[in-house]
Amino acid sequence: MSDIIFKSPRLYTRRLTLNDVPLIKEQLQDPEVMYAYEGPFSDLMVRSWLDKQLARYEEDGCGLYALLTLDDDTFVGQCGVTMQEYEGLLIHEVGYLLSRRFWHLGYAQEGAAAARDYAFDVLHAPRVCAQVRDTNMPSRRVAERIGLKMAGEMVKHYRGFTLPHVVYMQTKAEYEALKAAKAG
Repeated sequence: MSDIIFKSPRLYTRRLTLNDVPLIKEQLQDPEVMYAYEGPFSDLMVRSWLDKQLARYEEDGCGLYALLTLDDDTFVGQCGVTMQEYEGLLIHEVGYLLSRRFWHLGYAQEGAAAARDYAFDVLHAPRVCAQVRDTNMPSRRVAERIGLKMAGEMVKHYRGFTLPHVVYMQTKAEYEALKAAKAG
Protein backbone atom coordinates (compact mmCIF):
# COMPACT_ATOMS: atom_id res chain seq x y z
CA MET A 1 0.00 0.00 0.00
CA SER A 2 2.98 2.31 -0.34
CA ASP A 3 1.81 3.49 -3.76
CA ILE A 4 -1.44 5.06 -2.53
CA ILE A 5 -2.63 7.98 -4.69
CA PHE A 6 -5.48 9.02 -2.38
CA LYS A 7 -7.62 7.32 0.23
CA SER A 8 -10.82 7.59 2.21
CA PRO A 9 -11.98 5.92 5.43
CA ARG A 10 -12.56 2.54 3.73
CA LEU A 11 -10.83 2.80 0.37
CA TYR A 12 -7.58 3.67 -1.36
CA THR A 13 -6.37 4.05 -4.92
CA ARG A 14 -3.24 3.01 -6.74
CA ARG A 15 -2.24 3.01 -10.38
CA LEU A 16 -3.77 0.35 -12.56
CA THR A 17 -1.37 -2.28 -13.95
CA LEU A 18 -1.50 -5.07 -16.51
CA ASN A 19 -2.13 -7.46 -13.61
CA ASP A 20 -5.50 -5.76 -13.11
CA VAL A 21 -6.89 -6.79 -16.51
CA PRO A 22 -9.06 -9.65 -15.12
CA LEU A 23 -10.49 -7.29 -12.49
CA ILE A 24 -11.10 -4.53 -15.02
CA LYS A 25 -12.88 -7.04 -17.27
CA GLU A 26 -15.33 -7.74 -14.44
CA GLN A 27 -16.49 -4.16 -14.79
CA LEU A 28 -16.04 -3.35 -18.45
CA GLN A 29 -17.52 -6.61 -19.70
CA ASP A 30 -20.61 -6.46 -17.48
CA PRO A 31 -23.61 -5.19 -19.52
CA GLU A 32 -25.26 -3.66 -16.44
CA VAL A 33 -22.13 -1.75 -15.41
CA MET A 34 -21.52 -0.59 -18.97
CA TYR A 35 -25.03 0.40 -20.02
CA ALA A 36 -24.01 4.09 -19.99
CA TYR A 37 -21.26 3.17 -22.50
CA GLU A 38 -23.74 1.39 -24.78
CA GLY A 39 -22.73 -2.11 -23.79
CA PRO A 40 -19.87 -4.27 -22.59
CA PHE A 41 -16.35 -4.06 -23.95
CA SER A 42 -14.45 -6.69 -25.91
CA ASP A 43 -11.07 -7.91 -24.66
CA LEU A 44 -9.40 -5.51 -27.11
CA MET A 45 -11.46 -2.57 -25.82
CA VAL A 46 -10.57 -3.45 -22.22
CA ARG A 47 -6.87 -3.41 -23.10
CA SER A 48 -7.32 -0.09 -24.93
CA TRP A 49 -9.08 1.35 -21.85
CA LEU A 50 -6.17 0.28 -19.63
CA ASP A 51 -3.60 1.64 -22.08
CA LYS A 52 -5.44 4.97 -22.07
CA GLN A 53 -5.28 5.17 -18.27
CA LEU A 54 -1.57 4.31 -18.27
CA ALA A 55 -0.96 7.05 -20.85
CA ARG A 56 -2.99 9.54 -18.79
CA TYR A 57 -0.74 8.94 -15.77
CA GLU A 58 2.25 10.04 -17.82
CA GLU A 59 0.63 12.78 -19.93
CA ASP A 60 -1.81 14.34 -17.45
CA GLY A 61 -0.40 13.32 -14.08
CA CYS A 62 -3.72 11.71 -13.19
CA GLY A 63 -6.27 9.21 -14.47
CA LEU A 64 -8.59 6.50 -13.28
CA TYR A 65 -6.99 4.34 -10.61
CA ALA A 66 -7.68 0.96 -9.06
CA LEU A 67 -10.08 1.46 -6.14
CA LEU A 68 -9.45 -1.03 -3.33
CA THR A 69 -10.64 -1.64 0.22
CA LEU A 70 -8.22 -0.63 2.95
CA ASP A 71 -8.99 -3.65 5.12
CA ASP A 72 -8.27 -6.45 2.64
CA ASP A 73 -7.14 -4.92 -0.70
CA THR A 74 -10.28 -6.06 -2.54
CA PHE A 75 -10.55 -4.43 -5.99
CA VAL A 76 -13.96 -2.74 -6.06
CA GLY A 77 -13.59 -0.63 -9.18
CA GLN A 78 -11.91 2.39 -10.70
CA CYS A 79 -11.94 5.95 -9.46
CA GLY A 80 -9.87 9.01 -10.10
CA VAL A 81 -9.48 12.27 -11.95
CA THR A 82 -9.21 12.64 -15.72
CA MET A 83 -8.90 15.68 -17.92
CA GLN A 84 -12.07 16.21 -19.97
CA GLU A 85 -13.12 18.89 -22.40
CA TYR A 86 -16.11 21.07 -21.59
CA GLU A 87 -16.99 24.29 -23.39
CA GLY A 88 -13.54 24.53 -24.93
CA LEU A 89 -11.65 24.05 -21.66
CA LEU A 90 -9.84 21.06 -20.19
CA ILE A 91 -11.33 20.45 -16.75
CA HIS A 92 -10.49 17.93 -14.01
CA GLU A 93 -13.27 15.35 -13.95
CA VAL A 94 -14.06 13.02 -11.07
CA GLY A 95 -14.73 9.55 -12.46
CA TYR A 96 -15.98 6.40 -10.74
CA LEU A 97 -16.90 2.96 -12.04
CA LEU A 98 -17.56 0.07 -9.67
CA SER A 99 -18.01 -3.64 -10.21
CA ARG A 100 -21.70 -4.48 -9.78
CA ARG A 101 -21.13 -6.62 -6.68
CA PHE A 102 -19.95 -3.47 -4.88
CA TRP A 103 -22.92 -1.28 -5.75
CA HIS A 104 -25.09 0.14 -2.95
CA LEU A 105 -22.33 0.04 -0.32
CA GLY A 106 -21.46 3.75 -0.43
CA TYR A 107 -18.15 3.12 -2.19
CA ALA A 108 -18.92 5.27 -5.24
CA GLN A 109 -19.74 8.32 -3.15
CA GLU A 110 -16.80 7.77 -0.81
CA GLY A 111 -14.35 7.27 -3.67
CA ALA A 112 -15.74 10.19 -5.68
CA ALA A 113 -15.47 12.53 -2.68
CA ALA A 114 -11.86 11.45 -2.14
CA ALA A 115 -11.11 11.98 -5.85
CA ARG A 116 -12.68 15.45 -5.69
CA ASP A 117 -10.53 16.28 -2.64
CA TYR A 118 -7.45 15.00 -4.48
CA ALA A 119 -8.26 17.14 -7.53
CA PHE A 120 -8.58 20.31 -5.46
CA ASP A 121 -6.01 19.72 -2.72
CA VAL A 122 -3.23 17.93 -4.62
CA LEU A 123 -3.75 18.71 -8.30
CA HIS A 124 -4.82 22.31 -7.50
CA ALA A 125 -7.77 22.19 -9.88
CA PRO A 126 -9.63 25.52 -10.17
CA ARG A 127 -12.86 23.56 -10.78
CA VAL A 128 -13.94 19.94 -10.86
CA CYS A 129 -16.68 18.38 -12.94
CA ALA A 130 -18.48 15.11 -13.42
CA GLN A 131 -19.82 14.38 -16.90
CA VAL A 132 -22.58 11.82 -16.39
CA ARG A 133 -24.80 10.10 -18.91
CA ASP A 134 -28.23 11.70 -18.55
CA THR A 135 -29.91 8.34 -17.91
CA ASN A 136 -27.40 7.26 -15.23
CA MET A 137 -29.35 8.36 -12.18
CA PRO A 138 -27.15 6.58 -9.58
CA SER A 139 -24.03 8.36 -10.87
CA ARG A 140 -25.88 11.65 -11.04
CA ARG A 141 -26.85 11.25 -7.38
CA VAL A 142 -23.21 10.55 -6.46
CA ALA A 143 -22.13 13.80 -8.13
CA GLU A 144 -24.84 15.72 -6.27
CA ARG A 145 -24.04 14.09 -2.91
CA ILE A 146 -20.40 15.17 -3.10
CA GLY A 147 -21.45 18.77 -3.65
CA LEU A 148 -21.25 19.17 -7.42
CA LYS A 149 -24.05 21.24 -8.95
CA MET A 150 -25.63 20.84 -12.36
CA ALA A 151 -23.83 23.25 -14.69
CA GLY A 152 -25.01 22.27 -18.13
CA GLU A 153 -25.44 19.57 -20.71
CA MET A 154 -23.30 18.19 -23.48
CA VAL A 155 -23.34 15.42 -26.04
CA LYS A 156 -20.60 12.84 -26.38
CA HIS A 157 -20.19 10.65 -29.43
CA TYR A 158 -19.03 7.19 -28.45
CA ARG A 159 -19.01 3.86 -30.28
CA GLY A 160 -21.23 5.31 -32.99
CA PHE A 161 -23.86 6.59 -30.53
CA THR A 162 -24.91 10.10 -29.58
CA LEU A 163 -24.93 10.17 -25.78
CA PRO A 164 -26.46 13.11 -23.87
CA HIS A 165 -24.59 13.94 -20.66
CA VAL A 166 -25.30 16.20 -17.71
CA VAL A 167 -22.32 18.20 -16.45
CA TYR A 168 -21.93 18.78 -12.73
CA MET A 169 -19.40 21.32 -11.50
CA GLN A 170 -17.81 22.66 -8.34
CA THR A 171 -15.35 25.54 -8.12
CA LYS A 172 -12.44 25.72 -5.70
CA ALA A 173 -14.28 28.46 -3.74
CA GLU A 174 -17.41 26.27 -3.46
CA TYR A 175 -15.26 23.36 -2.34
CA GLU A 176 -13.53 25.45 0.33
CA ALA A 177 -16.92 26.69 1.58
CA LEU A 178 -18.18 23.09 1.79
CA LYS A 179 -15.06 22.05 3.73
CA ALA A 180 -15.44 25.00 6.11
CA ALA A 181 -19.11 24.19 6.72
CA LYS A 182 -18.25 20.57 7.55
CA ALA A 183 -15.42 21.63 9.87
CA GLY A 184 -17.55 24.21 11.69
